[in-house]
Amino acid sequence: MWQAIAEHISGELDADFHIEQKTQLTGGSINLAWHISGQGQHFFVKINQREQLEQFETEALSLQALQQSHSIRVPKLICSGQTLDKAFLVLEYLPLSGQTTTGWHDLARQLAQLHKQHDQAMYGFDWDNMLGSTPQPNKWQANWSSFFSEQRLGWILQLLLEQGFGFGNIDQLVEQCRQRLHHHQPAPSLLHGDLWRGNVGFTGDNATVFDPACYFGDRETDLAYSTLFGRFPEDFYHSYQRHYPLDDAYSDRKDLYNLYHILNHAYLFRGAYLVQAQEMIKQLFH
Repeated sequence: MWQAIAEHISGELDADFHIEQKTQLTGGSINLAWHISGQGQHFFVKINQREQLEQFETEALSLQALQQSHSIRVPKLICSGQTLDKAFLVLEYLPLSGQTTTGWHDLARQLAQLHKQHDQAMYGFDWDNMLGSTPQPNKWQANWSSFFSEQRLGWILQLLLEQGFGFGNIDQLVEQCRQRLHHHQPAPSLLHGDLWRGNVGFTGDNATVFDPACYFGDRETDLAYSTLFGRFPEDFYHSYQRHYPLDDAYSDRKDLYNLYHILNHAYLFRGAYLVQAQEMIKQLFH
């Protein structure tokens, strides 16, 4: 396997690369992660079963979209591919350090710069992708309330129902969600899509983000998710507000947007997330 990965890297770099050292890293719940090095070059490698190649390929497309925005730092994409029994994704290796206040200010500035780019008139993405290991549809739509209610809330509720977990009448919940967002038509921003504390790192005072699940949508969804698991420091939010102030009604939509992520965690991990999702639906729609 490692020989095949080294050959892929060599082909991408157009120079011979041989792995001299490899170290398995901790932290990921879906993929195995490794730091490999040779000839003075260092790479970060994600590995999973061969059939997971699509997950890596869609992550690569999101990384490329963020890189092309020239706004927010992501690890440079090297290559993705398959060996006889594994799929892999190779990225630039970034030696991470501890968080700093300056680093959080840097992230706020970068994220605001990303969100300010309104080059797209519709909501969606050119490709469907994955949120964690959950398929995420991104069919282009002109109306934000329809996009979010159908392709986020309705989609994840249907996946849960197929697993035997029902949360009520899906059509009715989708329509209630649509009505909640009916008068909200934000300018589409390119989103990270999976912006929680575990997908942020720092090299000195410079911030970097990982594991994106990009699409064009309401920037508030990125901000909302950043408060859900390992809320970012207040310095980050104050700084973001200075660069790109949020609408006063954001607080009314935040829990609705985070319901999608709680439902996704219920789908992936079951347990207490199923109870939390049920409670959120009661609070939001009843």
